[in-house]
Amino acid sequence: MHLPPLTRSLSARLLVLTVFFVMVSEFLIYAPSIGRFRLAWLEERMAAGHLAGLAVDATPDRRVSQDLAAMLLHLVGAHTVDLYRGRTQTHMLADLTQPLVEADFDLRQAGFFSLIGDAFMTLGQSEGRIIRVIGPSPKDPDILVDVVLDETPLRAAMFDYSERILGLSIVISLITAGLVFLSLQVLMVAPMRRITQSMVAFRGEPERPWIPTTVTRRKDELGVAERELAILQDDLRAALRQKEHLAGLGTAVSKISHDLRNILSTVRLLSDRLADSTDPEVKRITPALVAAVDRAVNLCAATLDFSADRPRLMPSRFDLAGLVAELAGDPAAIGKLDLINTVPQGLAVTADRDQLFRVFSNLARNADRAGAKRMTVTAELLEGAVSIEVADDGPGVAASVQPTLFQPFTRGRPGSTGLGLAIARDLMVAHGGSIDLAMTGPAGTRFHLSLPDAAGGAG
Repeated sequence: MHLPPLTRSLSARLLVLTVFFVMVSEFLIYAPSIGRFRLAWLEERMAAGHLAGLAVDATPDRRVSQDLAAMLLHLVGAHTVDLYRGRTQTHMLADLTQPLVEADFDLRQAGFFSLIGDAFMTLGQSEGRIIRVIGPSPKDPDILVDVVLDETPLRAAMFDYSERILGLSIVISLITAGLVFLSLQVLMVAPMRRITQSMVAFRGEPERPWIPTTVTRRKDELGVAERELAILQDDLRAALRQKEHLAGLGTAVSKISHDLRNILSTVRLLSDRLADSTDPEVKRITPALVAAVDRAVNLCAATLDFSADRPRLMPSRFDLAGLVAELAGDPAAIGKLDLINTVPQGLAVTADRDQLFRVFSNLARNADRAGAKRMTVTAELLEGAVSIEVADDGPGVAASVQPTLFQPFTRGRPGSTGLGLAIARDLMVAHGGSIDLAMTGPAGTRFHLSLPDAAGGAG
């Protein structure tokens, strides 16, 4: 039994896929959150710039010393701060250096996707840029704040935030993956492993009589698969045993038929001498005896041919009513049945006469053994084929036997070999015809036989 290693098993793949999909989901959450984080950081700078402007506004002449201006700009984290009310510039703070602005951002025009794009652009910068940001003050929407600042602290804060989000995402993904993994392990992987092990073991020893898999009462797809697999294995095991029995039986029948044919050949030679007898009764029964011996010899030969391959047919044109009449006069073929022959005179068929006799004889023996008292044979020509109905008044075929009625060793009653109908079906198929169970029940059973009409049906 060879199962895939853990690294290539379904469990491992489900675990990896679960972690991957959780991380993808976390990234889809992270992208807008990092954009919002950057916006909140810039808005804090805008609010701080507004407060710095208010500090300047509180002075008598709206002027501050250079040291105080530097302190206010340091608290804001900016190089310059300008406040506007309407179109009028009200305050201005600036350090002694005037850095070159590399990028401008207007928070009034910031949208969902632009915030995400600007955030990842900031993270992707190899060096901090000098940026200019303009937008309404969070403290007073009528005040427009314009600041020039270094992007490096923003990038550092964003990376720190990203690391915390990444760590949290990994923890969440592992917990989620673990829970999903355990759930799938119990609900799917473990049952699939049992099914797989059963299939692998069954392939190695298909005839071993063991219980292949634990059949649960689950009503989902896996429960159905477990039950169907158990049924399939039982059916295959039974079929293999049946094939083995058939092979052994075929060998035995071939040997018996070979020896029996030699014995019957001797009986045939002896029966020929009876034709020279002057006894009227002997003369009367001799033709029937010779015909029965010939039929037995041919049956042995046909059995040998049938065990090797398809039945070897010797078709001829004959009257069907005459064949049924011969069957009715042969107690060895029909037992104690009262056979009623309603086949129209002159309805001819093209078939192997002895093999077709064998078909009717098998049907008659089955009916006799089932307890039927009467069997009726009717026939008619329909659409280029001879349609034959064989009906008896027996107790009917059991419902449990009907699906496999024409399979070998299907025993409908004690003492039956289960081969009669199987042989009848094979012989009809060899003729290009068919045999089917048309009706069965307490009132009796009716079989429908069909033979192709090779010469228009007239005898």
